[in-house]
Amino acid sequence: MTTIRQLSIFLENKSGRLQEVLEALGNEKINITALTIADTSEYGILRLIVSDPENGYKLLKNRGFSVNLTDVLSLSVSHEAGSLAKVLKKFSEEKLSVEYMYAFSLGEKAVIVLRTDNRPKAFEIIERNNFTLISEDEIKNL
Repeated sequence: MTTIRQLSIFLENKSGRLQEVLEALGNEKINITALTIADTSEYGILRLIVSDPENGYKLLKNRGFSVNLTDVLSLSVSHEAGSLAKVLKKFSEEKLSVEYMYAFSLGEKAVIVLRTDNRPKAFEIIERNNFTLISEDEIKNL
């Protein structure tokens, strides 16, 4: 089973920090496919799916950002009402917790990016239910 790599960047919650990350990636032609930000009053966690996670990681690390490469799961589902609920129901029935998740849609396809508390168990559920994992190469070509 396959995972994709996500950049997780810890940012001070102050004006301009997000722009610095996005500009640095853009200047190196590293394209962003998906992003989410979770914040508190002092800091935020920026999570990105990018076209070149390895070089994005090195670039941001060299610029002094606190960044990690994290393995996450990416699933493709049809872009219709209830599709995400069906996936999450299977996880819930197996007592699998989702630590975080974000999603986006493109035409008739929706993409879910998530991290669970038990990746091997998630793979079992995905395989048993014929859910469709998306690879890093497929993400790059969206």
